[in-house]
Amino acid sequence: MQKTLKTLLMSSLLISAACCTAAHAQSATPPAKIAVATPDNAMMLTVFLKHDQSRPLSEIKAQLARQGFYKTFPPAGVEVVSWSIMMGIGQVVTVRFPASRLAEVNLALENTAWGSYRTEFYPTYDFKTIALAEQTKAQAAQ
Repeated sequence: MQKTLKTLLMSSLLISAACCTAAHAQSATPPAKIAVATPDNAMMLTVFLKHDQSRPLSEIKAQLARQGFYKTFPPAGVEVVSWSIMMGIGQVVTVRFPASRLAEVNLALENTAWGSYRTEFYPTYDFKTIALAEQTKAQAAQ
């Protein structure tokens, strides 16, 4: 009986030690590399940053600076496809990134753009190549 109890206690101790070592190894691992957009994991997102027209531009810029907008958005590794001014609306930004980083992109905007802008988000894709191919096909059919 004592031998069985001793064996059981030793087994429990070894399992606990192994679990603690594994947990420590997991927490000590360096952070994962930033995911890179590839054709099979990339998404594009078009963001409307609508100006608060009740405030002067200088106020909006000051708030963006206080909130660290240009330091934070876009997050490192997120590709800016286009960034345009739409007069009377604000800014329109299209970014490309791995779908797994969607929450990170969203938080960058929520934490730094809100208050200066009202935001709208639209998942998008590049249609230019498809449209040009359709035009060429239509013109060749004439």
